Amino acid sequence: MRQAGRSLPEYLKVREGVAMLDSCLRPELASEITLQPVRRHDVDAAIFFSDIVIPLKLAGVGVDIVPGVGPVLSKPVRTAEDVAALPTLTWEALEPIREAVRLTVAQLGKTPLIGFAGAPFTLAAYMVEGKPSRDHLGPRTMMHADPETWTALANWAADASGLFLRAQLEAGASAGQLFDSWAGSLGLADYTRFVAPASARALDHVRHLGAPLIHFGTGTSELLVAMRDVGVDVVGVDYRLPLEEANRRLGGTVPLQGNIDPALLSAPWEVLEAHVREVIASGSSAPGHVLNLGHGVPPETDPDVLTRVVTLIHSISPE
Repeated sequence: MRQAGRSLPEYLKVREGVAMLDSCLRPELASEITLQPVRRHDVDAAIFFSDIVIPLKLAGVGVDIVPGVGPVLSKPVRTAEDVAALPTLTWEALEPIREAVRLTVAQLGKTPLIGFAGAPFTLAAYMVEGKPSRDHLGPRTMMHADPETWTALANWAADASGLFLRAQLEAGASAGQLFDSWAGSLGLADYTRFVAPASARALDHVRHLGAPLIHFGTGTSELLVAMRDVGVDVVGVDYRLPLEEANRRLGGTVPLQGNIDPALLSAPWEVLEAHVREVIASGSSAPGHVLNLGHGVPPETDPDVLTRVVTLIHSISPE
């Protein structure tokens, strides 16, 4: 899961004095942070260290990560004129991303690297609100009040995210994940009409590369079928829905990814172990199961607990 390294003391040390987005754009540093959880926990794959707003920054959109707040834009995008004025992300601007991936893959050996990009809705939601939001009222209003502007913005975000993901996969990442943090604020009808086409458009940038594609969102239990139908190989499930039920809703058609509850990482070991075993049992009903967390790693997580969880998982027979 993304953010796998932020609970590590070695991560805090190497990031000391370096702003978040700057750390993503220094290839050697981004590569080192990507590798840290693999070294520490012996996980089966690495997750590329970056941020979903990096395509905005590389395109020339004014954005920064404000500590304690999250992504903040210097100027929100709320009108047709705002969308028309957006700069275009170029292939050349993505070279720091490609270089970071190349450095990482060279050191990972046979361990695969999973690339990722923010899904168009999540990216566009930040752009409309100008900062994180609880209910994402701005983008949801734009969908209905000014659907043409919304479509233009969603398509811009789709192309930026798609190019960002393509840069990672062409540089050597083994799989790609589209990460829709805020899609859970949408009903199924709005998701299907206003969001799914843009998510499919983002993935269209990389389908020809043949890498497995994963679609993950938070609070998206009611959207799983629509998220699968944009055309992916694996559906990620957050911690809210048992994998057995997710598989039932999806008709047993697709492997699942998930979904240990991050809140239980601080529970007594016997509680956490029982939960991990329950997740594995629940996931066994699906055609395949990539076991991970059902959301990001909390910063206060004890790294030794994560290592112990990985050891437990490796000790359990697939049968």
